Formats: sequence, structure tokens, C-alpha cells
Amino acid sequence: MSNLIERPSLIQTYSRSFAPLKNRNLRIYLGGQAVSLIGTWMQSAAQNWVVWELTQSEASLGIVVMLNSLPLFLLAPWAGGIADRFNRRLILLVTQGIAMLLAFSLAILIQTGLIQIWHIYLAALTLGIVAALDFPAQQAFIGDLSGMGQVRQAVTLNIMALQVARMVGPATAGFLLKQIGNAASFWVNGISFMFVLLSIFLVKSSQTSHPGRHSRGQFRETLDFIRTQPRMIDLMIFASLVTFFGLSVFNILPAVADEVLKGDSQTYGLLFASSGAGALISTIVLLPLSQAAKRIGLIVTGAAVWMGTFFLLLSQSTWLPLSMASIFFISLGAPLVLTTGLGVMQLMSPGDMRARIISLFTMLTFGLQPISSIVIGNAAEFLGAQAAILLSALCLIIGAALMFFFRIGLRQWELKPAVEPILSSQEKASPH
Repeated sequence: MSNLIERPSLIQTYSRSFAPLKNRNLRIYLGGQAVSLIGTWMQSAAQNWVVWELTQSEASLGIVVMLNSLPLFLLAPWAGGIADRFNRRLILLVTQGIAMLLAFSLAILIQTGLIQIWHIYLAALTLGIVAALDFPAQQAFIGDLSGMGQVRQAVTLNIMALQVARMVGPATAGFLLKQIGNAASFWVNGISFMFVLLSIFLVKSSQTSHPGRHSRGQFRETLDFIRTQPRMIDLMIFASLVTFFGLSVFNILPAVADEVLKGDSQTYGLLFASSGAGALISTIVLLPLSQAAKRIGLIVTGAAVWMGTFFLLLSQSTWLPLSMASIFFISLGAPLVLTTGLGVMQLMSPGDMRARIISLFTMLTFGLQPISSIVIGNAAEFLGAQAAILLSALCLIIGAALMFFFRIGLRQWELKPAVEPILSSQEKASPH
């Protein structure tokens, strides 16, 4: 009898998760994003393999990611303010257009055999600047399209498209690398940007303008607000742990494929695709359930420990199927931390501060990748890839355990429905 009662609730949970797709504008935009993201992940996988072929150096792989991520850290204080004040549609058209030109430029250099490592370094830095401006504008734009009532579900759908791309893109890139050559993935990525540019032109968004909010104290205002929100701080810490000690490990997968598993570019593509498959299953199956749950603290803690445990298994594996399985299970946990954090923080944010808080979230999480990429790259260079993964796994588990035992409010936190995000920070009598 209890099963009959629970079943409708579960169906309703999943129905709510996909409800934003009834919104024509959001449906068009996410469709364009899905196509573009497949190209982006194809290029990301192919670029890492090109770097590995040029240098045979884990440290060089780390430098590329560092250059790509550094602008996220340095420009975040301004990027969120720009996305809050200016037309987000125009920002996205410019950033996506520049990214398209970069993809075609690298494709030409690789196709003609002129590619050198400094070309990739320069492209990574430029793309990082573009991404720093693009990310807060894109996340806030999704809120503009969906409305704040469905922003968590809309963010999850966008991440779902990302995870599909993470699964399809690298696997396709691995095949193209072996069968056609290194340049193919870059050409495909350049063409894929045309779809997202078209979708931005076609959709109608409702962006609330906030005239007069141009003070240089905006970033400080954002920090002051977050200091009053201990649960926002907890979510940022967990996202930082997962980024620093978890996602950074994926930067050295070319070395794992080559040196540990004795494979080739297709092996590398399979490892990356396993990550995408796990993240996709997590986004489709686990995230909707986590959105219906109230104990957010327990969810992110459990997900971080889960990831660390399977990183331990990956660090000991020299067999491709076991390594793929480990990466698959690792990737079940990452969206539960990062996507949950991103969606919940938008719900907790004042309307006129939303893009700035997203930008700060990016700064304190993905902006850590310049440091983590250098650390993991050099650790793998001097200790070996397996030892570097083992150290990262232990740090992730210990960090999550410390948060669980010392942040009592995190363990007891229950997310309650909020209406405050539709108000501006000035309209709120006091943050809670």
C-alpha cells in the first residue's frame, strides 16, 4: 500500500524536473546549447590529447587548464556585475562568437601542421577570459528565460545537456582523433557554435534591469551578503573541495590512458565518456530526487565522500574496464554537489545580485582550477598519475568529513521554499 502512495510522488518529482521544457524559449536555447556543448567537449578532449602529443608532460596539461581557468578567478568580481547591468543576450552573442573564431583558428593551425604549444596556451587564456564573462551571464539568462519559480529545474536541464555532451563529445573525439586526425574535433566545435548563436537570436528573454547600480562597491556588497548566509558558504566550500581535489584529476586522464592503461587516444576518449555517462545518469535520475529532498547538507557531504571513495579505486586500477567504472561512479557525485550548489544559491540570492553571486561561486570553485591544475599536474609528473589521484582522493574524503563534523548547521539544514530571491537586496529588511 505504501508503494502505491509513493509512486505518484516520484512521478510528480520527475515531472516537475522537466516542466521548464514547456517554455518554448528555454527549449530553443537549451537545444542550441546541447549541440554547442557536444562540440565544446570534443574540442576539450582533442586539445588535451594534442598537448600530450606535443609535450608528453602532465605539467603542460596542468598549465593549459590553469590558463583556461585563471580568468574565472581574476575577472569574477567584475563579470557578475557586467551580467547584472548589461544586456545578457548581447554578452552571450559576443562571447559565443569569439569562442567560435578561436575553435576555427586552432583547427586551421592543426590542419596545416603549424600548431605549437604556445598557440594552445594563448587560446586557452583567451577562451578563459571569454568563459569568465559568459558563465554568469549564461546562468542568469537561463533564469531570465525560465523565471525564478523554475530556476533550479532549468539549471538542472542545462547541466543535463552538459552531461550528454560530456558523454558523447569525448567519445566522438577519441574516434575522430584515431580515424581522421586532431583537427576534426576543432572544426566540429566551430560549426556547433552556430546553433547556439541562432538560438540566442530566436528566444525572447525577460531581464530585469537595475539602473543606477554601478557603484564600485558591488563586489563588497555581494561578499557582505554572503557572510550572513552560512549555508551559502558551506555550498561554496563543498564545490571548492570537489573542484580542487576531484575535477582536477580529469586533467591528467591523457597520462592515465597512456602510461597507466597503456592505451591510445581512443582509450582516453572512453575514460572521458565514462565520466559523461555517470554525470548524465546523476543529472537525470539523482538530481531530481535531490531537488525534492530538504537535507541539502547531507546530500552534498555524501556525494563528496562517494567521489573520494571511487577516486581511491581509480588510483589502484590498471585495467580499462575498472578505470571506466570508477570514473562512472565518481561522476555520479559531482553534479549533486556543483549543480545543487548553483541552483540553491540562485534561489537564495536577491534578484539584483543573482549574477554576481553566480560569478563569485564560479570564482571560488572553478576559479581554483589554476592552482589545482598545477598541483595535480606536477604531482603526477614527479610522483606518477596513480599517486597523485590517491592523494586527491584522501584530501577530498578528509575535507568532506571535517565539514560534516564541524559544521553542525550544515547537518541540520533543511531547505525551505523561498520567495525572497524575487526581491532586490535593498527591499529585503534583513537577510536570513
